[in-house]
Amino acid sequence: MSDDPPGLDTGRLRAYLDREHPGFADGPLRAEVIAGGRSNLTYTVTDGRGRWVLRRPPLGHVLATAHDMGREYRVMGALAGSPVPVPRVHLHCPDPEVIGAPFYVMELVEGAVLRTPEQAVPLGRARAEHIARDLSDVLAALHSVPPAEVGLADFGRPDGYLHRQLARWRKQLDASRSRPLAGADELAGLLAGAVPQAQRAAVVHGDFRLDNCVVGPDDTVAAVLDWEMSTLGDPLADLGLLCVYWDRVGALPVLPLDTAVTPGSPFPSSERLVEWYAASSGLDLAPLPWYVAFGHFKLAVISEGIHFRHIHGQTVGEGFDRIGAGVEPLLAAGLATLGHRPDGAGR
Repeated sequence: MSDDPPGLDTGRLRAYLDREHPGFADGPLRAEVIAGGRSNLTYTVTDGRGRWVLRRPPLGHVLATAHDMGREYRVMGALAGSPVPVPRVHLHCPDPEVIGAPFYVMELVEGAVLRTPEQAVPLGRARAEHIARDLSDVLAALHSVPPAEVGLADFGRPDGYLHRQLARWRKQLDASRSRPLAGADELAGLLAGAVPQAQRAAVVHGDFRLDNCVVGPDDTVAAVLDWEMSTLGDPLADLGLLCVYWDRVGALPVLPLDTAVTPGSPFPSSERLVEWYAASSGLDLAPLPWYVAFGHFKLAVISEGIHFRHIHGQTVGEGFDRIGAGVEPLLAAGLATLGHRPDGAGR
């Protein structure tokens, strides 16, 4: 009986490495799933001497474009040597026949991924503030990298980025509708009627948050991970979503999402992150409420999609039965950011 984790045949992987990358591995391979990922599958792989990380799409995925391994591999390779800390990428295999899906291999960056309140408490305020400040500076550094100078001029279409994003998530919501949702159409309409003009075309991560980073022993960001949603677009979209994940999600107890930043945690507020980002990026943050409201809308749509799949028996695991209860509070929080309530009244 094989000791291989689901989705990774180490024998076939070793044969591929010996054939295409001789000398990369020495000895039989062993692999373990890294817990915590919400989309692509991530494994540690070792030959007894070296250790690496392998990423592949989830089991049973249908749309290859939704889990583009080449995209993650390319952007991290392009950002190597930039002020943005990324793991060193070793190899990319686009052939799905090797292990059942395309994959890539990168270095294993040592450090902590902060996901829970229990991990935050021992940090204390000084260390937590140091981590938060560096996280903000790393995001500003990412948005300051000229895409053309790192070979990413064709990595996306920044013109019309926000309009396409809003249309995409409205379409996703329509595809997942199974019940009335107070505030959904109102928030989408308000966002559509006031789309900001982007100040800069930048590499955007698409899902930048604390638990998508490895924090090193010096309390700085040692690596930014999970680049599957990266593209060229409006940098404030990253900042708005970071604010939602930072201290908005933790304030909504109905959402069964792990987060290290909760009311009473040692981490500073998202307002402090915004101040630091403004100083580092030089961008005008006056329109940020729109981006924060859009972040609420995006997370509400994602949550409603999970709820929809749950009620149709298409999800497995804990917490999915409760995630639907968080959708309307997210929509209400998005409306409040814009000075509205779900009933359409003003302040």
